[in-house]
Amino acid sequence: MLLPGVIGATMLTVGGLGAGAIVRRDPLLSGTALNAMRYGHGHDLAFMVLFVGLGLMVLSWVRLGRMVLSGEAGGRVVAMATAAWTTPLIIAPPLYSRDVYSYLAQGAVALRGFDPYAKGAAVLDLPLRGNVAGLWQETPSPYGPLFLMLGKVTVRLTGDNVILGAIFMRIAVLGGLALLVWAIPKLTKHLGGRNNVALWLTVANPVVLALGVGGVHNDILMVGLMAVGVAFVLDHKHLRGFAFIALAVAVKATALLVLPFLVWVWAARLSGSARHRFLVAAGAGGAAFVVVFAAASMVAGVGLGWIGVLKSQTPLLTWLSLPCAAAEILFYSIGTHIPGWTREGFLGFFRVAGMVALAYVLVRQWWLAREGGVEAVRRAMLALLAASLLAPSVLPWYFTWSLALAAVFAWSNRGVAVLGGISVWMTLITLPDGTVVFRWTYDNMNPWVWWPYLAATIAVGVWVFKELTKPQPAPHEVENTVASIPSTTSPSTSVGGASG
Repeated sequence: MLLPGVIGATMLTVGGLGAGAIVRRDPLLSGTALNAMRYGHGHDLAFMVLFVGLGLMVLSWVRLGRMVLSGEAGGRVVAMATAAWTTPLIIAPPLYSRDVYSYLAQGAVALRGFDPYAKGAAVLDLPLRGNVAGLWQETPSPYGPLFLMLGKVTVRLTGDNVILGAIFMRIAVLGGLALLVWAIPKLTKHLGGRNNVALWLTVANPVVLALGVGGVHNDILMVGLMAVGVAFVLDHKHLRGFAFIALAVAVKATALLVLPFLVWVWAARLSGSARHRFLVAAGAGGAAFVVVFAAASMVAGVGLGWIGVLKSQTPLLTWLSLPCAAAEILFYSIGTHIPGWTREGFLGFFRVAGMVALAYVLVRQWWLAREGGVEAVRRAMLALLAASLLAPSVLPWYFTWSLALAAVFAWSNRGVAVLGGISVWMTLITLPDGTVVFRWTYDNMNPWVWWPYLAATIAVGVWVFKELTKPQPAPHEVENTVASIPSTTSPSTSVGGASG
């Protein structure tokens, strides 16, 4: 069960040397025979090695999932498998994304006295600037002070060594994975899920390991801090929980969406009128948040300029974003036949409409969460899911935001299988070099290959679903008749039934 995943992770690491998001001027491979892995048939071979490795990881994960669902594998086994599969990836080249080079450049910008919320990588010298994707050369950092501080410390320790810097940043991301392992048992205790299933769906998931850890994405660190914050609040350690949410926001702003829902959790436990309880919880929780976030900003030596950067960024066009998908489909089906209608106009309209829809969903979910408890956390999960669907641009690792909370509720085995199939599909449709992700056509791939490849990834996702829903051979199969949507009543009830 574990060995194919370890072999697969090792093959990801080896194949990534030629087919991953590699350093453009690699001092380790340049001038050696291994440099041939980057070009022509050598690159094709590296690409095949990487995908075979990913296939082995997926196969191992599915086998582990069957054991988890049958009750043969507990949370400790899942944690051990995760550690085994993650270890080879620590020294792997960045996979599926070049974002880590932007992280290092943003840390260097701050370290060298520039305002990272006003200046991009273009102010730097090579090699830190040269590995940042062209689209982001002039873009200031959109990340919080804690993550900028991590970038500064990393660059101070590693200098211009981009390879070593990427490994250090990956170790920081792995801290988020460790926080998830700590938080999930506490969350399932309160929210009714199965600990082994929740760990399997999160920390062992190929989306988290291959894309999150392999891609060195700060989303994993943010999600880990956020999960710890929610766990503390549910454990009646409210101030500590709000402090961890502040740390999560100081990595990436998305975690801020959870904060208003946790106010309801705290308010429901207080005495007095509804207004009094809300004001006390909001005031105390807000104060804890502000103190911790301000401290992080002071230590990092930055202000609040990143808020303006978030509003001004030009988003990527990705068809996982529902507004982008709607704009593309409608423009190419009817818009091209109407004089004066442009693709940019369609995209602009639907992106604005998507943000309006997202604002409505967030406010509605927050208001429906006012009874607190399990319901408030469930609504927070739905808010995170809405943000990952309606944002102007969406990348597959964004779904880890809501997955971290969704996994800790009670799910039927069939519901778990659906999440497993979607996770594998998300992993497979992301190509490993990090140059172009989720456009309607992939620039480096013939359209006659791209669309059949997309269909093949769907077929693999369906196969994963069928494998996980096969009758389990173990005689002690765990009974689980709950529905597959989080419950609105109590932690031990089904997750389904409530309208959003």
